[in-house]
Amino acid sequence: MKPIIRGLAWVTGDAIDTDQIIPAQHLVYSMDEPEERRLYGRYAMSAVPPENQGLPYGQRPFTAEDAYRSEYTIVVAGPNFGCGSSREHAPFALMEAGCEAVVAESYARIFYRNAVDGGFLVPFETRERLCERIRTGDELEIDTAAATLVNHTTGETFLLNPLGDVAEILKAGGVFEYARRAGFIKR
Repeated sequence: MKPIIRGLAWVTGDAIDTDQIIPAQHLVYSMDEPEERRLYGRYAMSAVPPENQGLPYGQRPFTAEDAYRSEYTIVVAGPNFGCGSSREHAPFALMEAGCEAVVAESYARIFYRNAVDGGFLVPFETRERLCERIRTGDELEIDTAAATLVNHTTGETFLLNPLGDVAEILKAGGVFEYARRAGFIKR
C-alpha cells in the first residue's frame, strides 16, 4: 500500500456486485498466467449498468474498449460495494485494471476481506455520499495514514474512516505476507 494514492476518479452508484465488477464469463482466465491475467483488467467494471457509470454525470467506461488498463486509479461508490458472490476475482480485476483504491459508503464483507487478504487494493469507507460529490475524471489524492481524500479538481477535502488493523496487512501486500513477516507462518 502506498502512503499516498493519486489518480483520476471513476464514480459509480449503489450495490455494485461482483458480477458487475467482473462478469462470470471472464472467470475462465488464469490469474497466474501474465497474458491471461491482464484480461481481468480489460473487463473490470464492464457489466456496471450504463446508468451507474460516471454517476451522476454521464456514462464513461472504466477501461477503454481496446485497453487492458484503466485511466482511473480510484473508484468512488455508494453503499454495499462488492455484494454478490464471494469471488476474489473482483478486487483482483480492479487491481489488474490499475485501480489502487475504492472509496465506498460500505462494502460487502467478503469483497472487503478479499481486497485486504490478497493485498489487491485499499478499501476505504466514508460516511459521506461522495459518489454524488465527486465526478468521474476528478483528480484525487488519498493520504492512507491520515485517511483523507483531497479532490484537487474542486479543492475539497473529505475524511475517510481509518483503515485500522488492516493497514498493516495492506502494507505487507496481503494476509500471507503479513503472517510471514509477523512470524505466524514460516517463509
